[in-house]
Amino acid sequence: MPQALCAEADGPGGGLLGKIASAMSADFLKLDPREQHFLIPSPNPNLKLFLRYLPALQTAHRTPVLYVHGATFPSAVSIAHRFDGFSWRDALNEVGFDVWALDFQGFGNSDRYKAMENSPDALAPLCNAEDAGAQVATAARFILEHQGVARLSLISHSWGSMPAGRFAGGHPAMIDRWVLFGPVARRPPRRYESAPSGEAWRVITVENQWMRFVEDVPPDEPPVLSRKHFDEWAASYLDSDKDSRTRNPVGVKVPSGPFNDILRAWHGDLGYDPGLVRAPLAMIRGEWDGIVPDEDARSLFDAFKSSPIKRDIKIGRGTHLMHLEVMRHALYRETNTFLLGADQAVAPQRI
Repeated sequence: MPQALCAEADGPGGGLLGKIASAMSADFLKLDPREQHFLIPSPNPNLKLFLRYLPALQTAHRTPVLYVHGATFPSAVSIAHRFDGFSWRDALNEVGFDVWALDFQGFGNSDRYKAMENSPDALAPLCNAEDAGAQVATAARFILEHQGVARLSLISHSWGSMPAGRFAGGHPAMIDRWVLFGPVARRPPRRYESAPSGEAWRVITVENQWMRFVEDVPPDEPPVLSRKHFDEWAASYLDSDKDSRTRNPVGVKVPSGPFNDILRAWHGDLGYDPGLVRAPLAMIRGEWDGIVPDEDARSLFDAFKSSPIKRDIKIGRGTHLMHLEVMRHALYRETNTFLLGADQAVAPQRI
């Protein structure tokens, strides 16, 4: 059902709010009747970024939260996706957080890079940490102006910790707290190896995504995601790219910059300086997260030298996609507890 994308000009006319055309028509599906959509100017010329916003169920005057997604799927099938009628976003919403989520350029409802129409080997990988960090900064400024507040909190997943880290390190006064879910860490380069480069974009199939849910689960353990839940999620995943079902096999086209950034991190170049981050932070990971083993988590934890409060939380029976698995409610609880602060911790009734 077509929705009007509106950015109400209720703030100063000279900021981002004043630059956005009102009532921009689009066919973006609302995932909740209260959800609001915004298209804002991107740091990339002639392109726009998509933000989805779900206001708190009851006003609690808490710091708004911005979710920063990972390398392969956007906000609709991440923080906002509901299994059995409930999502991570809902858990945050119920305890009083206004929740925002950004789709990076080339993902979801944000504009695609023009280069994604060309051969993938025509250009360098698109949407690297530097580019994406500027997108996070643009989104954050819009959110702060829209809500009339000075700071927001961040939740990032996987590669999303890199652009979020660039923003947090460069704009410490704008960050209240930061939850890093399954963050990628720096690993020392091996002898004679150089950091990789690659193609501009790639296609991720449904089967590629299914393997991510099963490859790190020990063979004697039950599945962490039912096939029924996965099939529901996979349909929404394919919906995030209007051309996904025209391909053989069907799959979603995404920029390759995030994959290249991860490989670069594993060759010694993390893409941001954790030492510049001054916000309280919590690293949350699953017991079976093959991307963030204990050694990586310890290294990254120690690298946040300027953060006044740090937590490293490991949840049993979770993989790198724990926010979509059986242990997701434990992730929700730990996130709420940290973002609320120990003296304000309240668990939502649904959890």
